[in-house]
Amino acid sequence: MTEATRRERLRAETEREIRQAARALLVESGRDAVTLRAIARKLGITAPALYRYYDSHDALLRQLCDDICADMATALHTDLAAETSGQVGCKVRAVCHAFRRWALVHPQEFALVFASPRDPLGADQFGSVFLQLAGPLIASNQTADHAEEEVPAVLHEDLVRFQQVLRDAVAEHGVTLADEVLNLGKIYHVVQSWVRLYGHVALEVFGRFPFAVSNPEPMFDSMLDQMLTDIGFEEDSAVR
Repeated sequence: MTEATRRERLRAETEREIRQAARALLVESGRDAVTLRAIARKLGITAPALYRYYDSHDALLRQLCDDICADMATALHTDLAAETSGQVGCKVRAVCHAFRRWALVHPQEFALVFASPRDPLGADQFGSVFLQLAGPLIASNQTADHAEEEVPAVLHEDLVRFQQVLRDAVAEHGVTLADEVLNLGKIYHVVQSWVRLYGHVALEVFGRFPFAVSNPEPMFDSMLDQMLTDIGFEEDSAVR
């Protein structure tokens, strides 16, 4: 091993230890506890020494989000692999349930990735996991009737931009979608589905349901049934 390679390995190990310390603080006490001073104290070094490895506190948090999203993606893909029915709707249901379970077990990580007071630091990374499903979901659902006329005119410009983002994203996974398959009506339902999924999970994680719910899971299942039906998977929505 050359001296340069040894230095690179040691640097990578130190960066990993810094992120592990930051994540431990996050899990124990929340985002506000993840300060450079607290991380340095955990590692037995000075706070200025951390700048040798990360340019700023925000840069460290973003790298921490990358780690969290990678772990979350592994959990979601594990549940997806366990779904062997072959029905796309069932695969989407499996991933949605995996997302909910992960969020409930990791509330502080969920809050960092999705509920930052300034911006959702890891939302783009996590979105790629769901976009891997969007291609086969949309491509296999070409007969569903999602008329563009039902889309509010005020949303057209925003949805057109997202239409291209989604087309490019699924193309990276080997799926090419024609304009008639990926029309604005279908894009509208994809966005609505994400809002419903995220909204339910966020309310549950943060304990913000507008009324007492002893077991939110039946409500979650009902929401998924309606979501899949709206997208065009009536048969899949009945399978659990």
